[in-house]
Amino acid sequence: MKKLIFDWTPVVVWCGLIFYLSGIPDLRSDLPGRWDLIARKAAHMFEYGILAWLFYRAAQGSWNVSPRLAYWMTFAYCFIYAMGDEYHQSFVPGRYPSFLDVIIDAAGSMISLEIVRARIRGGRTV
Repeated sequence: MKKLIFDWTPVVVWCGLIFYLSGIPDLRSDLPGRWDLIARKAAHMFEYGILAWLFYRAAQGSWNVSPRLAYWMTFAYCFIYAMGDEYHQSFVPGRYPSFLDVIIDAAGSMISLEIVRARIRGGRTV
């Protein structure tokens, strides 16, 4: 039971952080013009890259699944969570849902998973 809590608590906390940030009305950086857009989209990729790593780590630590299945389960979870996150934003003043953001989130997840896969192939632990 302790291992289950140790594996999954970071996933739940990180999902909570994403949910919290998505609930902030008119969330912007202080950067001018296009730099604000670039910073926000990079933040999306970073958030979901971390989520993918945490979920993959938890799945591998607590389920008896192959690395390949854990990879695709992680990607599916991140994609579905990203869609739910965008839906959540539709209720927040100054925010709106964007399928492009879902794609950006999925890209961040995929990049993180590819880094994990490369580390596993190189014989390093995740």
